[in-house]
Amino acid sequence: MSTIINGTSGGSHISGGPLTTQLSAEVSPSLLRNEIDDRIVKIRPMATPIDQISRWAGARNCGSMVVDYYSVDTKPTTAKMVVMYDEVGIAGATSHQVATIYTDNDVIFEPSETILVPSVKGYKDDGITPAGSLVLYVVSRPDSGGVNVMAANGKCFDEVYNCVPSIAAGVELVRMGRAATELDVQTAQFEAMPTKSRNYCQIFKAQVEQSTLQKIANKEVGWTFNDQEEVAIIDMRLGMEKNFLFGHMSRVYDPHKREEVLLTGGIWNQTPRECRYAAHNFTTDTLVEISRMAFTENAGSKRKLLIGGSGLIEALNKMEYTKVIAAGDTVTKWGIDFNEIHTKFGTLYVLHSEVFDACGHSLDGIVIDPEYLTKYSHVPFRTETLDLKKSGVRNTDAIVITEASCLVLRYPQAHMKITAQIP
Repeated sequence: MSTIINGTSGGSHISGGPLTTQLSAEVSPSLLRNEIDDRIVKIRPMATPIDQISRWAGARNCGSMVVDYYSVDTKPTTAKMVVMYDEVGIAGATSHQVATIYTDNDVIFEPSETILVPSVKGYKDDGITPAGSLVLYVVSRPDSGGVNVMAANGKCFDEVYNCVPSIAAGVELVRMGRAATELDVQTAQFEAMPTKSRNYCQIFKAQVEQSTLQKIANKEVGWTFNDQEEVAIIDMRLGMEKNFLFGHMSRVYDPHKREEVLLTGGIWNQTPRECRYAAHNFTTDTLVEISRMAFTENAGSKRKLLIGGSGLIEALNKMEYTKVIAAGDTVTKWGIDFNEIHTKFGTLYVLHSEVFDACGHSLDGIVIDPEYLTKYSHVPFRTETLDLKKSGVRNTDAIVITEASCLVLRYPQAHMKITAQIP
């Protein structure tokens, strides 16, 4: 008789008999994948692209139905002047006078950093001839507010060289790199604190039954129990796709079952970024604007997915492509056939989703960075056989398909909604 022996480092060993599937399932339940679990990514992948991609990449196991996860944002790189700085305020007998400027986000600037002012002219060494954009050096940031800066290529004013020229309110400042001295061994500290977010795993289920008489009856076509399983999985995945996209995170108390139900939140509401376009006037310029927003502003990878409803995909198909925007070949990734669109900002893998149409978003879409799409699974996709005959319920063969999971966007800024403005 086979005996299971615990190993010295947490493993398991079989002694006294051969290794069987029953023993394998007992010792390592995830080693032998269920037949349906193995087939699931092959069942209509084009209809459920979000669910498909998350399964292909593999899910992270979570020990609770409530998933707490962290996403890391990046430090802002721009700020705007809130008070005009007037160069007349500069006076003195030495060069590189220190000036105090006030922005809408002073705290992003640290001593020794440099600042670019793209819309303000800098000057050559004579302080008179314009040359390039103004560059500032941060001297300090007073507790009373504002930022003390000096000009690297400033203006000559009252025979004082490298004065900070006038900067109007509303002008954008771009934070650049640090500039240390020869003896500097330290610089201002910088730590990125991740933002905590939460989502609920939703328990998805489907049950398939077939009576004994139905099983043994002669049929005109080979309709088997496995065929019924496949249809059930298709319907289950379509429902999951809708929840993963447009679901609302909530706790609901069912008065009939007298139990609490957890509903998962969809990724549509997890990204704050949104690009709106005129539905009646979709042109090449529109796609350029969408691509620019999708691939800029610290927006992640240069290859992303654009999944949308039939109205948006129709507008993309009607568009004339140029040397700037080119339609590429069909590519297969994650078991799905995508059409490529190449722009100077990045590459979009485009796919129509029937779920967008079904949920009233035929003119909308979502740009997803697959690198930052994560699935959490509390109960992995599995099937269980129900013995309804022995329990005296029904004379049927029955299985129940279960998964408890959710999707999260770990870097919300890397994704973007596309919504239509209807006149």
